[in-house]
Amino acid sequence: MKPRTPYKVFRVVALVVVVLSLIAPLLWMIAASFKTNVDIYDTGKALVFSPTVENYANVLKQAHYVQFIGNSLWVAFAATVLSLILGVPAAYSMSRFNMRKSALVVLMARVIPGVSLLVPWYYVFSNLKMVGGFGVLILSHMFVSLPLIVYIMMGFFDGLPEELEEAALVDGLTHIGAFRRITLPLSVPGIATAGILSFIFSWNNFMFALVLSGANTKTLPVAIFDFVGYASIDWGGLMAAATVVTLPIMLIALFVQKYVVSGLTAGATKG
Repeated sequence: MKPRTPYKVFRVVALVVVVLSLIAPLLWMIAASFKTNVDIYDTGKALVFSPTVENYANVLKQAHYVQFIGNSLWVAFAATVLSLILGVPAAYSMSRFNMRKSALVVLMARVIPGVSLLVPWYYVFSNLKMVGGFGVLILSHMFVSLPLIVYIMMGFFDGLPEELEEAALVDGLTHIGAFRRITLPLSVPGIATAGILSFIFSWNNFMFALVLSGANTKTLPVAIFDFVGYASIDWGGLMAAATVVTLPIMLIALFVQKYVVSGLTAGATKG
């Protein structure tokens, strides 16, 4: 059978077009972060220009971005850990005891637009004097991270054979003991996948932090707006700040993508 040369050519061309359309904005952002504002507006220096690191110096030193990086790390880490502590046992219970109605409630919390909750959240947390602190940011991020973890882990637990736990029960373990000693070690790939996706969401979240954070608790996505003024925009600083936000999470996703894929597909089959 002759190879379908036209199809292969079309597939290669389509892949190149898609990849370039996705990478081109990122490459432009990185290149612009090494330009002055004058060079950014000069179309003749789109490819050939004299690079400068002044934008990064401004971001990391004058704009206090090291503090904002720490804020983002703390909020993302705390929200992910707390969501895992609550979500993994909840997913196990829903999976093993067929709590599908409870799972439906969790799904409803997952699909509700977050923007519809910001006004009541702000009203409640402002009355509790919590707006501007890390606690309210962590709780708001958990609203999305927790349902995400529950649904990922439910699929993973559905794919684990129940015979292993039944054998543990025969040997004298309780349901909690079987979960802790048998099921939990086997579910490490799923937990890693859920934790990575939860961390990425918290790191990239902008909407919740914009409304609920304070001057000392701003996260990186919100801090980017410091370069947007009323009369002008510091494009060089803005692109450098956006690069600082984007590259770490892209590197994390690049190195852990095989673990994410294996974790998501582990619960695709039963038994």
